[in-house]
Amino acid sequence: MKTLYVDCGMGAAGDMLTAALLELLPDPEGFVEELNALQIPGVRFQTEKSVKRGITGTHVSVTVDGVEEESHDHHHDHDHEDHEHHHHHDHDHEDHDHHHHHHASMHDVEHIVRGHLRLPKKVQDDVMAVYGLIAEAESHAHGVPVTEIHFHEVGTMDAIADVTAVCLLMNKLAPEKVVVSPIHVGSGQVRCAHGILPVPAPATAFILKDVPIYGGAIRGELCTPTGAALLKHFATEFGSMPAMSTAAIGYGMGKKDFEAANCVRVMLGESVDLQASAAKNKCDAGMAPTAGTKLTASDEKVYELSCNVDDMTGEEVGFAMERLFEAGARDVYTIPIGMKKNRPGILIRVLCKQSEKEKVVEAIFRHTTTIGIREAELSRYVLKREFEHVETPQGTVHRKVSSGYGVKREKLEFEDLAKIAKEQGISLWEARALVEKER
Repeated sequence: MKTLYVDCGMGAAGDMLTAALLELLPDPEGFVEELNALQIPGVRFQTEKSVKRGITGTHVSVTVDGVEEESHDHHHDHDHEDHEHHHHHDHDHEDHDHHHHHHASMHDVEHIVRGHLRLPKKVQDDVMAVYGLIAEAESHAHGVPVTEIHFHEVGTMDAIADVTAVCLLMNKLAPEKVVVSPIHVGSGQVRCAHGILPVPAPATAFILKDVPIYGGAIRGELCTPTGAALLKHFATEFGSMPAMSTAAIGYGMGKKDFEAANCVRVMLGESVDLQASAAKNKCDAGMAPTAGTKLTASDEKVYELSCNVDDMTGEEVGFAMERLFEAGARDVYTIPIGMKKNRPGILIRVLCKQSEKEKVVEAIFRHTTTIGIREAELSRYVLKREFEHVETPQGTVHRKVSSGYGVKREKLEFEDLAKIAKEQGISLWEARALVEKER
């Protein structure tokens, strides 16, 4: 199974995750050009080599209107802290310069992400889901509704840049499993516009609920809300590094120097099912495998959550399905059923990972009329999935390649084909033929 392991021994921030994942690509410079081509308002990405404690990695800087966010940042005056911290709040602070009187709401962020950036829909959904985690945390920290949370304009552009970059990279790398180490959050206190706060900051602590974290001896904020939200969204599990065959390693560097190398390390490869591997070795040696051992490509577990409803309209069910996907569901589908008293009803069935189950359950209760949910743990077989990029005169088209168990399938992404068809005024079939012609 294609697996990404994220080592957060020095915490995590959006720029460090971007830099680390960037090093996993065969053409990182090309990806940076792709990021800059998005034309996030005022934003430009740049990379440079960086050495920390003898380890060479990449540092990514994001400038907004030619200036790095750190020099704009009035939210925190970090004496020890090295990573970005985009603290979000309402309009109470009027003592800053004119750059910081401009604010953006979640609606404004969504308008930028979905209305102005040419991103695949899955990436748009990922960006908004990460922002949703941050907004929920800020809402809890400041005691105001999410609808009243506002982001300072310059910080918003910088954060959108970080979140978009990581979501695009995850979409390109397409790991089937993401394992994140326990997160080093730092210790001590951090100074911000609200005063002196404990580390981890309240928003970061809220996001990292139910996630293994630790403090350590390093004073300062090592994990930012942006970094925490990205890890929380993409992690399928938290723990130690799994048994895996590593194909690529990336180091994303922070700016300051500590006793330990200030970096996020990522490893991409194929996880190894030790039990199945041992059984295979026995078979290869002419020995019978231990009873009950399964020779499977993966031991992936998913949870099936089901409920029955008979008092929701089609529009309400459709709305609920969209919210369930946003909550982290891997699949959502409905089945028409007959219920008590001869009433026609709908069976709503959701598949999700263990790490997403709690949020999905909350979303089911919030967005459907059910008063009970059934749960079943399932094993599933999956083909290895990779994304390739086809360059055409009409733009880049993504192709999903699935392989394993003696089969190989290829499929062009619908969103990319639909975009070409709309722009060219042709049918989907004609758009597909144009792309296939370029292969």
